[in-house]
Amino acid sequence: MGRIVDLFAEVAAEAEVGAEGVEISPDTFERLRAEWEPEDIEDALQLVRETLLQGELVAASDSLSARLVEVLGDLSGAEAFAQAKIAGATLSLEVVGQLARRVAHLEEVLDHYRDEEAPDRERFEALRRRLADFGIEEGMDVEEAAVLPPANEDDDD
Repeated sequence: MGRIVDLFAEVAAEAEVGAEGVEISPDTFERLRAEWEPEDIEDALQLVRETLLQGELVAASDSLSARLVEVLGDLSGAEAFAQAKIAGATLSLEVVGQLARRVAHLEEVLDHYRDEEAPDRERFEALRRRLADFGIEEGMDVEEAAVLPPANEDDDD
């Protein structure tokens, strides 16, 4: 078992994220082939990929959950809860934008794990475009705003 862990650690140390995902250089692969079968190296590389994706999944889920706990916690006060009960709870566009970015990142990571088809995100992506264009639309007429190309969105909060 210790040898496998050594291989995993070496592959993880040498791995880089490239166009094809997580990969190791041909030189590293050849060096490892001196001691390991190609299938073992590929298995270790797959474990590194899965470990990185699981870390992303945990981070994205944690970020979304923490923000939702905060947003929902804002409704815990007697006045805020009563207002939500009477008029319905409302969220600012800033909060909606933060949640949309976090959900988009979570969806991106979940796509690697899903066995079934992802949910229909057409309306969600339309909301993200509208949020990205918010503020730009004020300076142009409605027809111009309707034909804006999808925004290049940044997942930073």
